[in-house]
Amino acid sequence: MYSILSKEMLTPNICKMKVYAPRLAAAAGPGQFLIVRADEKGERIPLTISDYDTAEGSVTIVTQSIGASTIAINSKEVGDCFADVAGPLGNASDMCKMTEEELSNSRYVFIAGGVGTAPVYPQVKWLHEHGVPCDVIIGARNKDLLIYTEEIASVADNLYLCTDDGSVGFHGVGTAKLEALVAEGKQYTRCVAIGPMIMMKFATLTCRKLGIPVTVSLNTLMVDGTGMCGACRVTVGGKTRFACVEGPEFDGYEVDFDEAMRRQTMYKSEETAAREDHVCRIGRGQ
Repeated sequence: MYSILSKEMLTPNICKMKVYAPRLAAAAGPGQFLIVRADEKGERIPLTISDYDTAEGSVTIVTQSIGASTIAINSKEVGDCFADVAGPLGNASDMCKMTEEELSNSRYVFIAGGVGTAPVYPQVKWLHEHGVPCDVIIGARNKDLLIYTEEIASVADNLYLCTDDGSVGFHGVGTAKLEALVAEGKQYTRCVAIGPMIMMKFATLTCRKLGIPVTVSLNTLMVDGTGMCGACRVTVGGKTRFACVEGPEFDGYEVDFDEAMRRQTMYKSEETAAREDHVCRIGRGQ
C-alpha cells in the first residue's frame, strides 16, 4: 500500500522519498512525524514529515543512512512498498495553534542543520501560506552537504547559507549568523532550531543571550513513537517528558541537552554491529 512514488539522493547518504499515503497526507501538519518499517521484520523508525500533498495523497520523508534500519529504508526503490507507515504522530508545531492576531505579530527565524533542514520546510511553507514573515539559516560543513535550499528559498523571506569551510555563503556556524543578523538590526519573536542535538543546544544558548524564545525538535530521541518504550524520556523544565507523545517540539530553554545527548549514545555499539552486518543495496538497483 505504501508505495514509493519518487526517490532522490540529496547527498550520498541522505535520501528523499515521496510515499503514497493519502490518509496520512490529509491529516498531517508541520512538526509531526511518521513511523516507517522497511519490511515485516524491520525496526520502527520515526521520521519527521518533510512535506505532504493532499491532492496527490503523498507524504515526503528524508532519511539519513546511519544504522541498519535507515540503510534498509534508503535501499528501497521507486515502486517498492514499505511494510508499514503509521501516523501522523506527535503534536503539530505551536504556530498551528496561534490566533490570526498572534501570527500577524510574529517574525520567525529558523536555524537548520544537516538532515534537520528537511522538517523545517513544511513549517516555513505553512507560515508563508499564512502570511507570516520568516528567515531561514541553513548550516552544513560544506556546500555539498546543504539540502532543501531551493525548496526553502521558494517560501522563506530570506535564506542564509552557512558553511564551516566557507565554500558557500557565510563562513561559520548558523548561530554566528543569527548573532550577525541581530547585530544588523533584525528582530525576531521566535526561533525554531532543528538539527543535531549539539547544534540545538548552542542555538538555545545563543537565543537566550539574544533574548529570543526558541523551540527545538527532539525527534532524534524517539524509538517506538508511542511513549511505551521510554527511550525518548527527556528532562524538560525539571520534569520527565516523552518526546514522541508530548513533543516532539519543546521550549529549548527548558531542555536538559546534556542528558538528551547521553541518551542518544546508549545503543551506539549495538547499532554499529547491526550496520556492519547489513548488506547495503543503495544504488545497486536490487
